[in-house]
Amino acid sequence: MESDSVLDDEITTNSRPLLPPDVVGGGEERSGSDSATAVLVLSTFVAVLGSYVFGSAVGFSSPAQSGILDDLGLSLAEYSLFGSISTIGAMIGAVVSGKIADLFGRRGAMGFAELFNIVGWVSIAFAKNAWWLDSGRLLTGFGVGLLSYVVPVYIAEITPKNLRGAFTAVNQLMICCGHSIVYLVGNIINWRLLALIGTIPCVIQLVGLFFIPESPRWLAKIGKWDRSEKSLVRLRGKNANIYEEAAEIGDYTRSLEQFEDSRMVDLFQRKYAHSLIVGVGLMVLQQFGGVNAISYYASAIFSSAGFSYRVGTTTMVIVQVPMTVVGTLLMDKSGRRPLLLVSATGTCLGCLLIGLSYLLQDHKLWDFSPSLAFGGVLIFSGSFSLGMGGIPWVIMSEIFPINIKGLAGSLVTVVNWFGTWIITYSFNFLAQWSSAGTFLVFASVCGLTVIFIVKLVPETKGRTLEEIQASMIMFGTDK
Repeated sequence: MESDSVLDDEITTNSRPLLPPDVVGGGEERSGSDSATAVLVLSTFVAVLGSYVFGSAVGFSSPAQSGILDDLGLSLAEYSLFGSISTIGAMIGAVVSGKIADLFGRRGAMGFAELFNIVGWVSIAFAKNAWWLDSGRLLTGFGVGLLSYVVPVYIAEITPKNLRGAFTAVNQLMICCGHSIVYLVGNIINWRLLALIGTIPCVIQLVGLFFIPESPRWLAKIGKWDRSEKSLVRLRGKNANIYEEAAEIGDYTRSLEQFEDSRMVDLFQRKYAHSLIVGVGLMVLQQFGGVNAISYYASAIFSSAGFSYRVGTTTMVIVQVPMTVVGTLLMDKSGRRPLLLVSATGTCLGCLLIGLSYLLQDHKLWDFSPSLAFGGVLIFSGSFSLGMGGIPWVIMSEIFPINIKGLAGSLVTVVNWFGTWIITYSFNFLAQWSSAGTFLVFASVCGLTVIFIVKLVPETKGRTLEEIQASMIMFGTDK
């Protein structure tokens, strides 16, 4: 993805270079510069195809389980390895995601990820034994780990400030759609065909990347100022006044040039402390609030609580998608913090209800405890989809300066996937210890999340990336 797309020919070669801040101001500004142009919508659509792939890869193991066990004769332990090895691949992908995105650009990183995903899905579809199955799952995990970082970053870097929240939140909506559709379709078709279908969005994104512009902020970071301006013109429209935004990007990028060769140790400087605490903290709290315990083991939770798992899991799918849509629509209206607070409060209530259901069941105190567990899971799923699912990724893409964004994004993404692995691996052991106690612990973490948001998470709605990042650095050096 080294060159710009074929549509770059539409932009004249004599367009002005990025202007320094003291020269900006001439020209007529058009309000449409902050509108959703066709190129912006297309670019976002192509990017979030990677989010759909993310969701479908996560959701594949549940509907495919019985078919794979029957066809390949795997033991439950072997299938558990197949299900969990994608998390290992995702952690590896997350480690290198920032570096790849900084070296080859945001488009290049997405294309690189999809090559791994295509090979991985094909390996799964034609697997004759556990080795090919696990290899394919590891490859798709690697691709998903890369995409989980670069997709929200790319969208945040190409969208104007008044649309950034909603557009970036489409990332979570497409993850949810991918997960839900694969789950539903997987119940009616063969697992091999399901894996082959998984390659379709990968191929579409790979082709689509040639028709969308590279991130103007990344192009400015590597010194390609003319291409950065051309990218902005395509994204904002030919008649839009992009020079103020271009100058702001250029000025901020030049101010960070002295930090161009940032190393991992540089992340832990005091000026980046606030950004790092917020980025890492939200991911830790998101994972240890119990989301993947419910996502991965919903059927077992419903069954152990005495409720029909078919009714429960189908209703979960029905609730998740519209709640994610609501969160996406509200992102740039209500702001990030209010949605996060409502979402975290809802997940806390959901875990409390599930824990209470198990407690009542253990002591045989109430015949309707299964319905309480059902309600708790739905409240948790709906609340999580509203904010805690997508907003941490939106904020992660906004708060880190361009000079450390690759390293910081890799760290935050690794933390997220490592948390996923810990919860998915340990949940069954925790449930054996005490199902009620496990969900009460999750509820406590969700309660801590509310306090964390109130005390530390900034409101980023309606502010440019440069404004957000400058304020975070000032906070870190204030004391």
